[in-house]
Amino acid sequence: MSASRAKYDRLIQDLRSELRPQREWGEGRGVFLIIGHFVVGVAAGTWLFGLVFALREALALAFALAAAGGAFHLAFLGRPARALNMIRRVKTSWISRGFVGLSLFLVGAPLYLLTEAQAGYVLALAGMLVMMGYMGFVYTASKGIPFWSTPLHPVLYIAYALRGGIAGVLLALAVSGREASDPRLILGLWILLTAAVAVLFVIELHGALTGGSAAARSSAHALLAGRLALYFYGGTLVIGLVVPALFVWAGYAGRLSLGAMAAIGVASALGDFFMKYSTIRAGVHLPVWLSRA
Repeated sequence: MSASRAKYDRLIQDLRSELRPQREWGEGRGVFLIIGHFVVGVAAGTWLFGLVFALREALALAFALAAAGGAFHLAFLGRPARALNMIRRVKTSWISRGFVGLSLFLVGAPLYLLTEAQAGYVLALAGMLVMMGYMGFVYTASKGIPFWSTPLHPVLYIAYALRGGIAGVLLALAVSGREASDPRLILGLWILLTAAVAVLFVIELHGALTGGSAAARSSAHALLAGRLALYFYGGTLVIGLVVPALFVWAGYAGRLSLGAMAAIGVASALGDFFMKYSTIRAGVHLPVWLSRA
């Protein structure tokens, strides 16, 4: 009863504020949604690079991650049995398109892994392409939260998926005990994709800080100097950037060990999670102006 009362009091307090933080995605059961689309994005990138480097271990990991991502999405729903209703709005809803893409992938990936059937390859590839960017389009379509509603968001999420794919490949190699045939190529891709993510995010953050939306500026402040600064600086920058960068530098300087590959993969993926978690939690609704009678 006290928890319900606290939730009610917080809702009333939010409604009295000009700039109301969104709490549906990122708090309580909403954390499952963030974990779900984060894992699905990593799965898509891992599948792509698993194909590029011909690593069946990476392909198997991608399928396992996608299945886990689907489970987290279902855990987010109040009534998971309603998930099938989402497919009916595929013409207008990116959430529906993401559900279809994930379904195609979960059918095609094991078919290709077990039989190398062309149909499985095509289904998995189609699903992978949708999985990479659908949540970016979901957030861009959220016009009531200016910090999310930017045309760069889908591109940023695709870049996240690709960076997560390199992390997945490194983890697959480390777990299977295989050394990379060309470790510098993999590390170079990680550096390139990390730079792309950083540039895109800085551009997006600059737009939020200098644009005309007070809600977007409030979101940026929450990330840089507010309630989410610890997740951003500690999780995204230190764990997700500094730690793997040190191992990448060591890999360029000498031999890339299995432990170093695992460390880069885990730290890089965790950094991406904290980035998504903090930017989603930073979302602030546009103020609702009520005219006085």
